[in-house]
Amino acid sequence: MAGAVLNAINLRLDAKSISNLLRHSNSKLVFVDFQSASLVNDAVSLLPPNHRPPILALIGDVDGSIPIELNYEEMVESGDVDFEWARPLSEWDPIVLNYTSGTTAAAPKGVVLSHRAAALQAVNMVLEWGVPRRGAVQLWTLPMFHCNGWNMAWGMAAVGGANVCLRRVEAEAVYGALEEHGVTHMCGAPVVLNMLTNYAGSKALRAPVHVMTGGAPPPAAVLARAESLGFVVSHGYGLTETGGPAVMCVWKQEWDDLPGPERARLKARQGVGSIFSPEVDVVDPRSGKSVPHDASTTGEIVLRGATLMSGYLNDPDATSRSMKNGWFWTGDVGVMHEDGYLEVKDRSKDVIICGGENISSVEVEAVLYAHPAVREAAVVARPDKYWGETPCAFVSLKEEAEKTSEKEIREFCKERLPLFMVPRMVVFEAELPKTATGKVQKFLLREMAKGL
Repeated sequence: MAGAVLNAINLRLDAKSISNLLRHSNSKLVFVDFQSASLVNDAVSLLPPNHRPPILALIGDVDGSIPIELNYEEMVESGDVDFEWARPLSEWDPIVLNYTSGTTAAAPKGVVLSHRAAALQAVNMVLEWGVPRRGAVQLWTLPMFHCNGWNMAWGMAAVGGANVCLRRVEAEAVYGALEEHGVTHMCGAPVVLNMLTNYAGSKALRAPVHVMTGGAPPPAAVLARAESLGFVVSHGYGLTETGGPAVMCVWKQEWDDLPGPERARLKARQGVGSIFSPEVDVVDPRSGKSVPHDASTTGEIVLRGATLMSGYLNDPDATSRSMKNGWFWTGDVGVMHEDGYLEVKDRSKDVIICGGENISSVEVEAVLYAHPAVREAAVVARPDKYWGETPCAFVSLKEEAEKTSEKEIREFCKERLPLFMVPRMVVFEAELPKTATGKVQKFLLREMAKGL
């Protein structure tokens, strides 16, 4: 209402990364939660000498060792009740700047979203997800710094819903909040579902909880376990550049009576275009022509609709490379099924080329997740003098299955995959490296694989 552009910053970044974002965005005012006060103070100290630092406004209390200029509560108390709302001059004026999560080694890019795109994506989410006008309670297991919480921060306001927030997303706290507050909806990456379904204290929910998942293709095994507990899982696909999920796996009534594994397989697909982002296609990256709807011919996923970004901040070259003829080129690899449903196969950077054969890391990961001992799995390319690249699996095991061997994992894969897709090496890790939004940082795993 003051006419400023919002920029929610990932609180799990280090001081140097936050400093880079403050500099790139030319931020003027930063609201700082007391738990992040020291981190943000360090970030500001790293700004170049000729860069004017932003004003810091503290939420909560800290000791006097950290210089903070304003107190949030005092700002609210001293506000002007007659202040006139600085309305946007145009619906195309920017409302938010969202930085991409940086799952590749490339620096995050600043995505500019207009008032129009944000409003339509908020409506898109509540309509596609069937959020009711009365009684909706959302538990925030998705960070609001990630695409404005897939624009559900505004979506819940639109339906007059209640928001339940957590300091830390941990299984015990999530289950406690579901029970205490009568939660009806929650969002999160598949890693959140995986955490909840592997929790030793998990039990069937008293009432169904609707979950929108996305950010990475959810393994069918994780979906099946979640639904057995009473979570009603919807699957969406989108990017920071689309303001959150733009493609939804719309459920068909005739799928209700299918066996559990088949239902999970269908739900693991990304789906079809949504109300305000209706156009989705898979195209040959060289010719730009649509690939056949045969569930096997891969191409690059492209999207077109009303929720697309205006562009990348101060980066016209990156904007022109990703936006062509009104279509956003995602850099993701996918296939189209005969029924028009999209399935993401991989990031273009994550496809493994072994002896001329393309291997989808997502397909191999889905098999690994089906192993009863596996808690987390990621597959990356490992350089090979003969084959060029071979698949290398990084796996974390459930506590009760720590004695599982590499040979057992590989034999399990051999029974379910063509031999060239079976990981040549399985590396056991206590935890896989992730971004704050739950995506596995495969570029770090690729570096680790090079040294094996």
